[in-house]
Amino acid sequence: MRPSPIRCGANCSGSVSARLALTALCLTLGACAGVDSRGELTTVASVDLSRYAGTWYEIARLPMWFQRHCVDSKAMYSSRPDGTVGVHNECVTDTGKVDKAEGVATVVDAKTNARLTVVFDNWFARLFGSSREGNYWILDLDPEYRTALVGTPDRRFLWILSRTPQLDEATYRRLVERARQLGYPVADLIKARRPAFS
Repeated sequence: MRPSPIRCGANCSGSVSARLALTALCLTLGACAGVDSRGELTTVASVDLSRYAGTWYEIARLPMWFQRHCVDSKAMYSSRPDGTVGVHNECVTDTGKVDKAEGVATVVDAKTNARLTVVFDNWFARLFGSSREGNYWILDLDPEYRTALVGTPDRRFLWILSRTPQLDEATYRRLVERARQLGYPVADLIKARRPAFS
């Protein structure tokens, strides 16, 4: 038996458009939250969050939507009394404006401290919500805490971070290769456009 056609009045098209837009948004956010099917994604064995605290410069990224205009970014992490991590992000945009965002990171894997959920105090973060698996996975970390490779478990977003504004080419290539081995689309990486004297 064939279903009856849907009948609606003059206001139907707007309502259908709104429902389609909402459905598309839900599907997009759902894709961001899930773990990728390309195999298990491993993190580092252990992170000392007190050593991880401090300033990290973004060297390259697979960016989230709200980073689309950033050309030079850095993050400052701080230990909080309740065991969470304070997050302060700064981004110089392509127009020279400085955007800032405040957030809180919560450990979701207490065995390693390498999987965290970061939530920023903005409308996008509140809409997106937190993830049971975390959305900030530390995938590679220099023993001296000088460089880090951080990504989301769905392999859509990735950051190569350094304690210094510039990173030597050999170290950069090693981190890119590690990301490639983990299944990230490294051909799409965007490098920071930072003056050499930063």
